[in-house]
Amino acid sequence: MQRAVSVVARLGFRLQAIPPALCHPLSCAQEVLRRTPLYDFHLAHGGKMVAFAGWSLPVQYRDSHTDSHLHTRQHCSLFDVSHMLQTKILGSDRVKLMESLVVGDIAELRPNQGTLSLFTNEAGGILDDLIVTNTSEGHLYVVSNAGCWEKDLALMQDKVRELQNQGRDVGLEVLDNALLALQGPTAAQVLQAGVADDLRKLPFMTSAVMEVFGVSGCRVTRCGYTGEDGVEISVPVAGAVHLATALLKNPEVKLAGLAARDSLRLEAGLCLYGNDIDEHTTPVEGSLSWTLGKRRRAAMDFPGAKVIVPQLKGKVQRRRVGLMCEGAPMRAHSPILNMEGTKIGTVTSGCPSPSLKKNVAMGYVPCEYSRPGTMLLVELPSGPCF
Repeated sequence: MQRAVSVVARLGFRLQAIPPALCHPLSCAQEVLRRTPLYDFHLAHGGKMVAFAGWSLPVQYRDSHTDSHLHTRQHCSLFDVSHMLQTKILGSDRVKLMESLVVGDIAELRPNQGTLSLFTNEAGGILDDLIVTNTSEGHLYVVSNAGCWEKDLALMQDKVRELQNQGRDVGLEVLDNALLALQGPTAAQVLQAGVADDLRKLPFMTSAVMEVFGVSGCRVTRCGYTGEDGVEISVPVAGAVHLATALLKNPEVKLAGLAARDSLRLEAGLCLYGNDIDEHTTPVEGSLSWTLGKRRRAAMDFPGAKVIVPQLKGKVQRRRVGLMCEGAPMRAHSPILNMEGTKIGTVTSGCPSPSLKKNVAMGYVPCEYSRPGTMLLVELPSGPCF
């Protein structure tokens, strides 16, 4: 069965994280899963736990996925993202280390300013996406994906050892903090009741350490992966349950799980590492050219620059685009066809959109088919879609 779809955008946003291969119901035959500091809290609140990237996390709670999704769009929701890898890069050569691994201009970041960046390989492929914050405390605070935990940590540790052997002043520390994401249009209003700092002075992609609802030492960053305003709060483990409980006392706040997080990020055009971008996708193909720092482009001093920079001026074979249709939903791996029925690409992520009441997806097509408004076909399974 074929479904007519329309290209709605050349996407240029971020990413994150529910590869179907990594997310499945728990069973006794599976490996022992890691638990976040909020594991018992999730169970007590009706969390339905699934295995994700080696962790046991809630896919949803008592509310339906759709209700949870729409609550986030209209109010705000609390997500446990403590499975993410949080690291500190220390020492006077910390910027040199990070810029040897990523495409962004880390040196230009002001105190407590952050940026989305990409680890890349020498072939120009994306190893992972991450957020790097230049803290006023004299270190870089880095958050990267749980599914790439071992790969990312090894990459950074190897570079630390390499630079230390050259006499450079650099070090790495893995943080064991919990990480809570409060996302939605009323998130700042809810959080303001529990902090002394004026959150109006904390713009997007900036960060500050503050006491939050009585828990000291929290790093609050204005960011998120839902397309809404919100914050991520890195909180000491001992205070994680207290903070989550305090936030839930506000009727604006409900708990949300991985299912809502995935549909929210897809509505917003945010990449899912492992599906929408991977080691065989360049930032230009993935519509992430904006992550490349201007100075870094000119210097061509990041991994894969000899492949990536020429693509900025030339023509790449394919680009990531957003798709929309009605009827049966588009799913990952579905073939994308031109109107003559020839396969030209593949859907990488897709789901029904609770907000739009239509189906949304993203995938890769040749450049000549990437203009918004282009009509294409997607081949759907002849049987039921699950």
